[in-house]
Amino acid sequence: MSLLFLFTFAVYVLATISYQVYFWTQQEKIRSASRAVFLLAMSLHTIHLVHRYFQAGRTPITTNHEVVSFFAWSMAVAFLTFHWRYQVKNLGAFASLAITGLMTIALFSSPEIKPLPPALQSAWLPLHASIALMANAFLALAFCGGIMYLLQEREIKKRRFGIFYHRLPSLEALDKLNQHCIAVGFPLLTLGIVTGSIWAKQAWGAYWQWDPKETWSLITWLLYAALLHFRFTMGWRRRRAAIMAVIGFAAALFTLWGVSLLQEGLHAFG
Repeated sequence: MSLLFLFTFAVYVLATISYQVYFWTQQEKIRSASRAVFLLAMSLHTIHLVHRYFQAGRTPITTNHEVVSFFAWSMAVAFLTFHWRYQVKNLGAFASLAITGLMTIALFSSPEIKPLPPALQSAWLPLHASIALMANAFLALAFCGGIMYLLQEREIKKRRFGIFYHRLPSLEALDKLNQHCIAVGFPLLTLGIVTGSIWAKQAWGAYWQWDPKETWSLITWLLYAALLHFRFTMGWRRRRAAIMAVIGFAAALFTLWGVSLLQEGLHAFG
């Protein structure tokens, strides 16, 4: 494991701890410090990925270590993008925890640089894989927003205003976060499937072969398509939308990891 990756991981952990301290204390100085440390972690992560690119001679997005690391970096970018555009109180406490969790998985995955199988030696690899992981990053933020919504709603319904009520945004703000994240993540997910299909045509002669990962990608896409459809045609918002965001992201994670662990297929190399 490179020292740069280990240092990046350590700074992410520090940012996560700082965000958790802010969550409990609500001191603005700690919030500013958390933001600065997180930005440093993301910057170091970017340098690490660039270094890995030159070290491997390819886009670092094929092994489990690289995929999870790139996923974490994508989520960090997505979080900062939304953090600067929308003020969602204490989103950092949840997003940083998820990102550090991904980095922990990457930490315990083999960092070995392996030669690419023939099927992966294509210009479509960085395009398809990076788009798909960036889509998952925005859907992960929607998942965080969904969890925050359900926690906030639970306290409001019970009329017991505990640790979450005064620390989390309003239900309306969290519902908007859900909508905005999925509005970005779903088109990226669609584009990821389209580019994957084009790549499959070039590699295996068919756009779609009902490979397990292809099938679960379609299931995930249908879940989010249903959420958007019901949101805009039947007024599905708030709690239903939050639950669907959680379920949809669970399907996305199963597509990314679960399928490869449980079933063999054309994507088993990932």
